[in-house]
Amino acid sequence: MNVPTTRQSLSSTSPVPGPVLPRGWLLDRVALYLGRDAQTIDPTVPLAEYGMDSVCALSLCGDLEDEFGLVVEPTLLWDHPTVQSLLAFLAIQLPAADADGER
Repeated sequence: MNVPTTRQSLSSTSPVPGPVLPRGWLLDRVALYLGRDAQTIDPTVPLAEYGMDSVCALSLCGDLEDEFGLVVEPTLLWDHPTVQSLLAFLAIQLPAADADGER
């Protein structure tokens, strides 16, 4: 039996095409840096209002680069200050994937 090993081959079998939106992963990482539960983070509230500082923002940029192979500017969280706007950015940057929006 052949098992797909890449996102691209997985997405070709997905009934509904769409971008990889790592919402759960992103909320978990943000929650880790903010020291709070991911369910308490409103995706439309600027992360600075939760206490996201420049050190955490740079660390999150590094996590995005490591996890998804992206190269992002250190100002990413100032350009995209909410989880919702970060996901919109990632939707443009990442290839197509599963239908439920989770990685």
